[in-house]
Amino acid sequence: MSISQAPPDTPSPDTSVESRAENVPPELESLVPASARRARVPRWLRRALGLVLLLAVWQLLSVTGALPSDVLAPPGRIVRVAGDLVADGSLPSAMATSLQRVAVGLLIGALVGTGLALVSGLFRIGEDLVDPALQMLRTVPFVGLIPLFIIWFGIGEAPKVAIIALGVTFPLYLNIYASIRGVDARLIEAGESLGLSRRGLVRHVVLPGALPGAMTGLRFSLGIAWLALVFAEQINADTGIGFLMVQARDFLRTDVIVVCLIVYAFLGLLADFVVRSLERLLLQWRPTFTGR
Repeated sequence: MSISQAPPDTPSPDTSVESRAENVPPELESLVPASARRARVPRWLRRALGLVLLLAVWQLLSVTGALPSDVLAPPGRIVRVAGDLVADGSLPSAMATSLQRVAVGLLIGALVGTGLALVSGLFRIGEDLVDPALQMLRTVPFVGLIPLFIIWFGIGEAPKVAIIALGVTFPLYLNIYASIRGVDARLIEAGESLGLSRRGLVRHVVLPGALPGAMTGLRFSLGIAWLALVFAEQINADTGIGFLMVQARDFLRTDVIVVCLIVYAFLGLLADFVVRSLERLLLQWRPTFTGR
């Protein structure tokens, strides 16, 4: 009689499924920062929400009569007036003139402020000669010098540009000077131990260390440049955004005044955006906190 061999044990279906399940690696769950989980609304939408609410409240007050049009024109009327000023070419021409004045004044003020800050920050004798005079002059309101500038330069473009240049000089000087003197002394010692000359220290250590402060000073200077332009264009101007505002004041046109103010704000934001873009380009090496 032959003895039949039993077939080898075959795994049951349940056992094979369990073994395959054990061999499958677990799925990895991506970790999302808590700040990203909270930001369900796009940031640009959140930033625009405040402006939209302001315009809605403004329009509501105008429609209900709580804000009379002779006090402040409604948003719809301001949009129509802006379109008319663009169509007849008066607003683009005024913007071009104002931009030219700001550009020339900013260039002159930046050159003077940066040059004086380098002399005062890099040399002790320069600090003794330059800093006391500038610290005294910066306490004088530059608007108060308008009558003196009219006597010196007349009523043409020169006093307008001079007011803007003076307003730009002091914040740029103060920030660059403080940034130069705020460079870490240990970096200077490290550069000297590496054999850098004085010129090399200035080029490779001092100036890069002072660059963040210089960019901050430039942003402050741009803001003051637009503020100085508002005053400068009140000096017997026959062109520019300030000239449009003076005409609108004489005819009690609050809509035109608001349009000019919005243009001032837009040009200021545009200039600040350019400087911030330049700052991100030049200061890529500096890690910064972006908020949470």
